[in-house]
Amino acid sequence: MGLCYGKNVAVAQDAGGGGGGGGGANVGGDVAGVQSPLPASAVVNGTATTPSRKGSAAATPGRSSAAASPWPSPYPAGVSPSPARSTPRRFFRRPFPPPSPAKHIKASLLKRLGPPKPPEGPIPEDVVGETERPLDKSFGYGKNFGAKYELGKEVGRGHFGHTCSAVAKKGEMKGQLVAVKIISKAKMTTPISIEDVRREVKILKALSGHTNLVKFYDAFEDTLNVYIIMELCEGGELLDRILSRGGRYKEEDAKSIVVQILSVVSFCHLQGVVHRDLKPENFLFSTSDENAPMKLIDFGLSDFIRPDERLNDIVGSAYYVAPEVLHRSYSMEADIWSIGVITYILLCGSRPFWARTESGIFRTVLRADPNFDDSPWPTVSPKAKDFVKRLLNKDYRKRMTAAQALTHPWLRDDQRQIPLDFLIYKLVKSYLRATPLRRAALKALSKALTEDELLYLRSQYNLLEPSKDGRVSLENFRTALMQNATDAMKESRVPDILKALEPLAYRRMDFEEFCAAAVSPYQLEALEDWEQIASTAFEYFEQEGNRVVSVEELAQEMNLAPASYSMVTDWIRQSDGKLSFLGYTKFLHGVTIRSSNTRHR
Repeated sequence: MGLCYGKNVAVAQDAGGGGGGGGGANVGGDVAGVQSPLPASAVVNGTATTPSRKGSAAATPGRSSAAASPWPSPYPAGVSPSPARSTPRRFFRRPFPPPSPAKHIKASLLKRLGPPKPPEGPIPEDVVGETERPLDKSFGYGKNFGAKYELGKEVGRGHFGHTCSAVAKKGEMKGQLVAVKIISKAKMTTPISIEDVRREVKILKALSGHTNLVKFYDAFEDTLNVYIIMELCEGGELLDRILSRGGRYKEEDAKSIVVQILSVVSFCHLQGVVHRDLKPENFLFSTSDENAPMKLIDFGLSDFIRPDERLNDIVGSAYYVAPEVLHRSYSMEADIWSIGVITYILLCGSRPFWARTESGIFRTVLRADPNFDDSPWPTVSPKAKDFVKRLLNKDYRKRMTAAQALTHPWLRDDQRQIPLDFLIYKLVKSYLRATPLRRAALKALSKALTEDELLYLRSQYNLLEPSKDGRVSLENFRTALMQNATDAMKESRVPDILKALEPLAYRRMDFEEFCAAAVSPYQLEALEDWEQIASTAFEYFEQEGNRVVSVEELAQEMNLAPASYSMVTDWIRQSDGKLSFLGYTKFLHGVTIRSSNTRHR
């Protein structure tokens, strides 16, 4: 998938396509063809791109694959456009060629490293015959699909199956149109591929009730296929709407799209589900109406994630993949990065990270910064640019959460209900375990917060429904969490974090202390006025929390080994033995494993 408009590049046809989970709920896959004007979804695990797509109510009509770009490259022979540059101010006047999937990452690694070497020595007896054991492809779903639904036309095709419309023949849904994702059992060749299908159904079934989430109805199976029955979305993909608007959205219209995306993603994250493949193709409009709500589809790459868990498998779509995914250590924040890429595209019509090859895309994601200088960025509001920058921060700890992003000045709406953010549970847990010096440092920092940051914290505190005296206890945290609970929470063990908040069973927290507990120094460091906030915070710290501290004590506070004590020597003022301004900011930030190989784990 290429740019939304304007940048013509010489075409290098891709021989390999990504995998496909059979489209999404209503198919949102990639199309085989050439590098083209809108961000193609190069899927980087073996389960999600469509090599072809047929026109329908739920898929874009009239798109066909192309063998080569009809537009010549404006660059000299052998010269590639810079991956960090935006596109020229020029719109195509004719239909765009279809997006092109990049090669799937496992194929790239196989080509580079070669096939895995067979193990040396004799094969253990308990392994002999393991590969010959037939796979269990029984899912326990209903066997009477044909009796309940009559299949209609195909609306999309993926690597492992295809999606059709269907009509319910009996029951409460009799006569209702639905989408049926049909996944071939013949293509389930490994236990992992079987588990992927099982997990997708489990996630769809566990998540329910959000306006912007595709509805799941049922799952069936027979000897040949698995059938996933879902809501039929007839309004087409977000990708198609972008193209129909000339490649990008007006800023005010983009806000409506981004709010819907953040709303449903914050819901998924609170339930402990990370999507891992957010892109314009995976958002469908329920109807063709201009103001129809969007629906998030295709949970084929999604997974349940525990509160403090880090995932390490590389999945997703190349142009939308977060840096930490490529580093094989990531969590919910990877979805936020993908939303940042989508927002960038909506506002300017080009990809923030671009290259001719998949490996080139990954290099730009890791090393390049998005371009905010070329047209149309000079005409985009500073608030919108700040919003995108805070999502596309390469340090995942500095990104806003989906709930926080809804309180950003660019999207702020006093009438909108802000969802509960699971981040506050994790931060409060850390605060309750912190040392007195650490708590004093955080308290000083919370006193220096701007009104913009306090707005988010106040919204979260109100969701806890404090008592008449304005305080919250463990019961408030439990009630707020359970009010938002679905079955997905049980799978991801989100309620387990309440055990870590047990100290609140014997005390109550007012708003001032809540701010100290729920403030994130990392996120504040991403703000343009961080230096002013830190300076003001240090003044409060000097007045109320700074005290004499030895190098040994400070090193132990930072969980450093004796060999690394010298790291914190400069943090303490020689004049009075207290933390300096440098020491205060470093103490807030903490020492990471990257900065100290000797840190205790």
